[in-house]
Amino acid sequence: MLLRRKVRVIQIDPFSVSATAKIRYALKLVTGEVMSFEMNPSQITPETCSSETVVLVTGMSGAGKTTALKVFEDMDFEAIDNVPLSLLGNLVLGRQKPFNAPGLSRPIAVGVDIRTRDFGIEAFFTRYDTLVSAGEVEAKLVFLDCDDEELRRRYEETRHRHPLAADRPVADGIAHERRLVLALRDRADLVIDTTGMTTGEFKRLLQGNFTSLPDNSLSIFLTSFSYRRGVPRSSDLVFDVRFLSNPHYDESLRDQTGLEEAVGKYVSKDPSFVEFFDSLTHLIEPLLPRYRAEGKSYLTIAAGCTGGRHRSVFVIEKLALWFENTGQKVQVLHRELANSP
Repeated sequence: MLLRRKVRVIQIDPFSVSATAKIRYALKLVTGEVMSFEMNPSQITPETCSSETVVLVTGMSGAGKTTALKVFEDMDFEAIDNVPLSLLGNLVLGRQKPFNAPGLSRPIAVGVDIRTRDFGIEAFFTRYDTLVSAGEVEAKLVFLDCDDEELRRRYEETRHRHPLAADRPVADGIAHERRLVLALRDRADLVIDTTGMTTGEFKRLLQGNFTSLPDNSLSIFLTSFSYRRGVPRSSDLVFDVRFLSNPHYDESLRDQTGLEEAVGKYVSKDPSFVEFFDSLTHLIEPLLPRYRAEGKSYLTIAAGCTGGRHRSVFVIEKLALWFENTGQKVQVLHRELANSP
């Protein structure tokens, strides 16, 4: 009580997102309305808020949630971190917006992880399912993952303490958290493995998937990789192309990559290449409408070879061209080329 009046207390992380986003967030929770800082409130006529996008960003601690929220904010999302689950519904459902006020019906990105107040898997899914079933918003669940060893290295380099490793080794805290959030990963619309990914690559990936969000769309992500460094864990379809002729054994091509014409000609001269690629596209083509019909929002297709620089790169580039010719936009990442010095 303050001067015998009840005062609602709202906890907001002072180190996340912008001041404007914090103020709007507080106003939404208190009044259920959005206030424009460019308009006179007396001139505002409210109307029911139309359907909008809400992206819930979760995953392993240290996998890149803070970076993701900053990228979303750059894309004109209202980015808010660690909203208590009990307030999630108030934040995104049953809201009002100023009549014809530009820029106020923005999509929202909300960070949720094990540090979130009243976090629990059952509680999370209860709130998430409520958002989905309400029909007022299009809710997307994004799970950020990362290899355990890289997570451990990130914590050691930054000297940050893992939220579940206060009195035990970082590796134990990571293992415990992975068990806790496994169900979130299984339910996610999009899983992004940030292992070995630069900030720029991560940003481009999010921008490619969320800059525009057409209804019933299927976002397709193509990646090449080296089997020496492991299969990308977020892959849905994986193709091993190590059976193709290897340019590595041609000294004139060894230092080139699958992006260069000479390497492409070398690989495509393999007697089995044409039949393989035709079979590959014939396999993928009928899957796309079935994935869309099942409501799948994201599809990651990976091709791997020994070093991840020649054969897999060429196959992914050729597959990207095939998708382009069918009118389907794709995002391409050559993992090993991106990590080259």
